[in-house]
Amino acid sequence: MGNWLVNHWFSAAVLAAWLGINIFLFTYYFLFFDQDDRYFYTRAILGSALAWARASAKCLNFNSMLILLPVCRNLLSFLRGTCLCCRRTLRKQLDHNLTFHKLVAYALALLTAVHTIAHLFNLERYNQSQQATDGSLPAVLSKMHLQDNKWLNPIHSNETTVEYMAFTTIPGLTGVIITLALILMVTSSTEFIRRNYFEVFWYTHHLFLVYFTGLVIHGIAGLVRGQTEQSMAEVDPHRCAQYLTQRDQNCTHHCCKDPEFGSIPAESWKWVLAPIILYVFERILRVWRAQQKVVVKKVVMHPARVLELQMQKKGFRMEVGQYIFVNCPAISPLEWHPFTLTSAPEEDFFSIHVRVAGDWTERLINTFQSENPRIEVDGPFGTASEDVFQYEVAMLVGAGIGVTPFASILKSIWYKFQQADQTLKTKKIYFYWLCRDREAFAWFNDLLASLEQKMAESGKADFLTYRLFLTGWDTSIANNVALHFDTATDTVTGLRQKTIFGRPMWNTEFAVVAEAHPRSVVGVFLCGPGALAKSLQKSCHQHSSLDPRKVKFYFNKENF
Repeated sequence: MGNWLVNHWFSAAVLAAWLGINIFLFTYYFLFFDQDDRYFYTRAILGSALAWARASAKCLNFNSMLILLPVCRNLLSFLRGTCLCCRRTLRKQLDHNLTFHKLVAYALALLTAVHTIAHLFNLERYNQSQQATDGSLPAVLSKMHLQDNKWLNPIHSNETTVEYMAFTTIPGLTGVIITLALILMVTSSTEFIRRNYFEVFWYTHHLFLVYFTGLVIHGIAGLVRGQTEQSMAEVDPHRCAQYLTQRDQNCTHHCCKDPEFGSIPAESWKWVLAPIILYVFERILRVWRAQQKVVVKKVVMHPARVLELQMQKKGFRMEVGQYIFVNCPAISPLEWHPFTLTSAPEEDFFSIHVRVAGDWTERLINTFQSENPRIEVDGPFGTASEDVFQYEVAMLVGAGIGVTPFASILKSIWYKFQQADQTLKTKKIYFYWLCRDREAFAWFNDLLASLEQKMAESGKADFLTYRLFLTGWDTSIANNVALHFDTATDTVTGLRQKTIFGRPMWNTEFAVVAEAHPRSVVGVFLCGPGALAKSLQKSCHQHSSLDPRKVKFYFNKENF
């Protein structure tokens, strides 16, 4: 727990602040609507369901204000480049943008459930009060001002049902629409859907346009009402409520005057206007950049059906580990998919590597095998891997095609060695690559072989330590390796470093690094699945020392 606090104190502070604001808003407005005199008569009909509905509505507005900010990628890239104070701490928070986006989305789902259930109770109680003939206060209030606009109960007829109110009024219909939109967005965002049916996730997520439109107009009809300030000054509810059920036609007391009621002003637009404007500018910028011409200079088909595209675009500038969004209009004019850049900033082109991971990527690979279609590119955008050269020691962990950001990093190091760059802060890199099949190693072998040779020639052979793990293998592969065990190069990859069969023992790997660099800050970078992230994060915590003078491991994961 101590190491977790050392490495994640800022994240914990942000989470605590977010939770604190939600709790404060809910508590404050719950007590306000449960006790304020303006809603004395409203509570007489609705009871505590009024406070539950209004308090959850305020929290919904707050979280709706936040939900777009973590996906304003240009804003995050700008902040990443300007966080000069507390650089590492603040930049790491930007890498949690999608985690925070999901957290806010789950909060919206929970608050929507509370808000919806509370309003279902409200509609039922409105209906019961309208149909009541017992002379009770709710019944009397429901019969007031039916011919003008000063009513309290929105149900004015015994024939009006709860279902009718839910599907024909502006609040009811928009509430149903935005709830359905939210359900579709949340359910289509599950790991299984995103990995296997990315197009479903992509299209349903654009229902956020429906959600925000419905949210802004949801409260404009003002069905939930309270007593007006002017009426309260003339007819105090605490003193005059009893006269509503007991007065006669000749009553001359000032309390015999009927109270008047007015709408609660719609406020959602005040909460979400600024984020919506910011997001609109974000989208305009992305559309403008996407329209700039992209020239595909070279197409390479690597083993294991990995497609490499080398491209050029006027004004394109990148840093190591960044990613872009790619669109192929010939496949779909609307779908944009993220890919990590595999080229180095020193090269005169930028490249991506694409493997089959769904219908879109398969169609892209098939299309490039027969023709050279037009490509649109948006980006680049910053990621955690940009910070790799901020650490003296770095551990890079890639799983399968997840090696792509580290290809960019290792290429950049190769160029820095060629140029004898003296500003390179990094003194040691440990590179781990995990693959299920041996063919996946093939497209990266040339780069690793070049790095081996260049570093040996420059007297820095110890700069890079890399370990390749084959996690899927059979007896024929093992027998072949055993027969050629004494050869200078590996039979699987052709490199000097022998391939290891199985998965890494991370506790052992971290212990070796900690022993070799007892006073260093080590950056651990992963591009891979969530299960591997949990293992690495756990190892970072276990092997970081509480003593600030000793080794510290900082975990960083690619998110896009």
